[in-house]
Amino acid sequence: MYKQKYPIILAHGIARFDVLTNSILKFINRILCERSIDLDNLHYFKGMRSFFKHQGYEVYSTNVAFAKSIVSRAEELKQEVLKILNKSQISKVHIIAHSMGGLDARYMIANDEELANKIVSLTTIGTPHLGTSFADWGLEHGGDTIIKKIQSIIDLGGYRDLTTKACEELNSKLEDKEANNSVIYQTYASYQKAESIMYPFDKSWKIIYDKEGDNDGLVSIISQKWKDKIIGKNGVIKQIKQNAFPVLADHFNQVGWWNIFQLRRIKWWQQNILKEKNDYEQQIKNIYLEIVKRLDDFF
Repeated sequence: MYKQKYPIILAHGIARFDVLTNSILKFINRILCERSIDLDNLHYFKGMRSFFKHQGYEVYSTNVAFAKSIVSRAEELKQEVLKILNKSQISKVHIIAHSMGGLDARYMIANDEELANKIVSLTTIGTPHLGTSFADWGLEHGGDTIIKKIQSIIDLGGYRDLTTKACEELNSKLEDKEANNSVIYQTYASYQKAESIMYPFDKSWKIIYDKEGDNDGLVSIISQKWKDKIIGKNGVIKQIKQNAFPVLADHFNQVGWWNIFQLRRIKWWQQNILKEKNDYEQQIKNIYLEIVKRLDDFF
């Protein structure tokens, strides 16, 4: 059984869709402890913790505000990370972050030098490093029905932080510190075809595609990739490893969730739907496993 050098911390994105089940899981876990492990299949990172545990890995998940600003979420993430470090008596960790969680982690690391020394690497998946044109569109069309629906579940403070302008300003503020710290940064970017995109993402996919090209329904490939290098004010250059996600995946697929709309790409009446679902979700877990295995290659 493989033993990783440092544990993994998972950081979730904005408006986590499992917010209700997460609260229920917390309550149940206090009562059932290890017997509740199967309920991990309802977590944001679907089934990841239990999957890694069975593989012999040490993985922790975090929980921050539903949709507050990056500044607020980064502070909450910091407290979560410190709690894990202190409780587990571990010296360093890797962070794997999805969506806005990647921006939270970047801000947290750049603004706490002591903590940065305890973060070996940051891997982002589906993170809008350059913002998303869907957020731009949303602010420009505040009366649109879609935006109203989004506003019913998303705090606008966090939503504004995902615009292309806001992320351009964020990148400018963080670049020098990120270039000069010891953290290794890498990105994973994916896209999904229009005919297979999760139904709620149909509109956003089209908006982003028209502006930025291929995307996962919420973030373009270009934005997910970030940039190939960052440069400090002192001239130091740090390379950012840019990776393509190995399979087609929308924003939900990236964290282990299959969606029934993917049946639009196959003759569903000729398929075992449950097998299709299980096979795809296992494929995503295996991708995460390969990502984690490669982290020690950084040394």
